[in-house]
Amino acid sequence: MSDITSLSSLSSEEDDEQPRRNNRRIRHIRNRSDPFIEFDATDFRMRFKFRKETVLEILHRFEHLTAPASKRNKAISPLNQLLITLRFYPTGAFQNCLGDHIHISQPSVSRIIARITRCIARRSNTEIRMPDPNESVQVCSDFYGIANFPRVVGAIDCTHIKITSPGGENAELYKNRKGYFSINVEVVCDDHLIIRHIVARWPGSVHDATIFNDGPLPVSFQGGRHGANNFLLGDSDYPCKLFLLTPLLHPRTPAEVAYNTTHKKNSKHS
Repeated sequence: MSDITSLSSLSSEEDDEQPRRNNRRIRHIRNRSDPFIEFDATDFRMRFKFRKETVLEILHRFEHLTAPASKRNKAISPLNQLLITLRFYPTGAFQNCLGDHIHISQPSVSRIIARITRCIARRSNTEIRMPDPNESVQVCSDFYGIANFPRVVGAIDCTHIKITSPGGENAELYKNRKGYFSINVEVVCDDHLIIRHIVARWPGSVHDATIFNDGPLPVSFQGGRHGANNFLLGDSDYPCKLFLLTPLLHPRTPAEVAYNTTHKKNSKHS
């Protein structure tokens, strides 16, 4: 009788456990939030660094590559995949935190960021390019409209992207002059703040001038690929060349002061 009672009690416990398991499954499949609808225009741009219209334009270019492969319910939409990635880029937030807001697991967040990043990188050659001689005419005209500085086809500078120490014997190469680990990224943009050129592979200790001299821009400008006699504007970290103009360190004449003033206006605008 004791065995029968024990079996009966066990069966009763299993019957009670089954609804609890079902409830856990129901709780696990949560409705995902939709940040695109949840936030107004101001809050959305503050969090994702883009206007909603811009996000939709980006989505239009990548949606066919990010559509869920599965037909199951509650598949992660291409829009939410893009928003997770755009949120991660400027914040570097823990992936658990990113996933908790939209109710997505950390492994899924990791896969999404990697997949969207690869999609974006594959389009870099078509989306990021210096102006050709024909396009340079309009770019130079737009720059001239800022402060009457002729033949400017772009403004160049470097920015340090903070990273964690990569470790190993070469780790100190990534420590910049301000004492933190980074990648020194070279960027050229036009007067509309469109990125025209980017190099993102040098350790933080490498000087801006070294990145420029070892890159493709000196050769392409010397070859006239961006219009004859056109040039870039750069700060005093760069060498002054026929195709790269930098500020005068000690202007003396009114003409030199005017040159520096115009140079600064164009550079700050870009």
